[in-house]
Amino acid sequence: MHKKGLFLPFLEKYNPDIVCLQEIKSQKHQNELDLKGYEEYWNPAEKAGYAGTAIFSKEKPVQVIFGFLDDLAKKYELESDDFGNPNKEGRILTAEFNDFFVVNVYTPNSKDDLSRLNLRHKKWDPAFLEHLKTLRPRSEQENKPVIFCGDLNVAHTEDDLTHPKENEGEHGFTKEERGGIDNIVKAGFVDTFRYFTPQGNGHYTWWSHWANARARNIGWRIDYFFVNKEFLPSVKNSKILPDVLGSDHCPILLEI
Repeated sequence: MHKKGLFLPFLEKYNPDIVCLQEIKSQKHQNELDLKGYEEYWNPAEKAGYAGTAIFSKEKPVQVIFGFLDDLAKKYELESDDFGNPNKEGRILTAEFNDFFVVNVYTPNSKDDLSRLNLRHKKWDPAFLEHLKTLRPRSEQENKPVIFCGDLNVAHTEDDLTHPKENEGEHGFTKEERGGIDNIVKAGFVDTFRYFTPQGNGHYTWWSHWANARARNIGWRIDYFFVNKEFLPSVKNSKILPDVLGSDHCPILLEI
């Protein structure tokens, strides 16, 4: 999006206080992006040109946590994945502010052949949920709200992709991946877009490059903003911005 000259105009138009990016695919020093007025935090993958997350914020965070804490990564044996340690792929970046936490996540893709589904289902998803749960007791302010966002690489319900029957059991729409979102909801987190738009399909955040999918709106909703339910009164709106171009994903927005 930035290389196409569309990222800075987007920021100028919407003027967000906090920006969360996934799949940055670069180290900070490799990127000419310079956002004046923002603190920058980058969590790149050890592997060059792969994955990674970043948070840009107008307010300096109280603290920033890069990835899972070591004890959590060891508990779920994340280092034993055949593809490598997903905790070294820059997939989670957490910023604590005075009034809430912001967690930016790029969830591992289960792969076309589902070869990474076991990691996703048995290790990553439960580790991520525990990370969210343990943030609140760890803060000095008891039960500080948690906002998390990012590319979760799963369509949660049949309303969240154009062809649910045809994709049932395929990566991004398996019962295991969808169950990971179910567990997040059971733990008290709310999908903010569905809070404001409870039903209906056609609301997507990702489109394939094939067969003119975006113009035809043949897509998937795999990018989300969740908040813990106690924080819902502070949420004014949650939107998808499908008209913003420059990537196979479009931005999503949370207003609090």
